[in-house]
Amino acid sequence: MKKNIRTVLFGELVLFIVVFLISTIGTSFGFSAVAWFLDVPSLILVLLILIPGLIIMGEWKDFLNSFSVGIKDYRLLELKNIIEAVGAAQKLTVFGALFAIITSAIILMGHLSEPETFGPSLAVCFLSGFYAVIIEFFLLPLKLNAERKMNEEMDMEDE
Repeated sequence: MKKNIRTVLFGELVLFIVVFLISTIGTSFGFSAVAWFLDVPSLILVLLILIPGLIIMGEWKDFLNSFSVGIKDYRLLELKNIIEAVGAAQKLTVFGALFAIITSAIILMGHLSEPETFGPSLAVCFLSGFYAVIIEFFLLPLKLNAERKMNEEMDMEDE
């Protein structure tokens, strides 16, 4: 059965949103807990490592092509490049998150004299890792889809 990668990604998005809302709204804090997971600077730090990193390495075009594997036909070499681009995006996401976590932790340590800000500042440190997990949640199917398509192409060449 052929699966459209965009449908898979949309399904994952719906799954993520439902699980996230159940786990946050189900707490005693209700809907206000959702706001605790929003920190634009942390997300921007992760994306500022991911996107320019892919562009600098020359992998941006191949990364964008990963969203159309299975919809559009690609040669084996192109599929290999797409897999490498998504792998690079996965690694850059982790590096971006680590960079943001370490940066936030250093800022947090600079304000230890203010104990009332420790909890919220520590939460911000963890949000970068949370965002990296979310991004990886969407990158993994892209890579698996490209690998599956490459295996199909290699199998067809053997026949």
